[in-house]
Amino acid sequence: MEKRVLGVILTILGVIGLVTGATKFVAHSNSNYDMKAIAMYGILGLIFFFAGIGLIRTTRDLPNG
Repeated sequence: MEKRVLGVILTILGVIGLVTGATKFVAHSNSNYDMKAIAMYGILGLIFFFAGIGLIRTTRDLPNG
């Protein structure tokens, strides 16, 4: 059960990173991009998102008792 909770937390962090990267990409004018920050948020967001989804999918619930 703990791995599944960690998977949910990682997925949420990944979504936050992807949304932050997207808003930084859209909010600035064409000549004022901070590409390092956009790439960092996007790559870390993708890593966290897919790691969280992988944990959720591969973790099985054990019956109590």
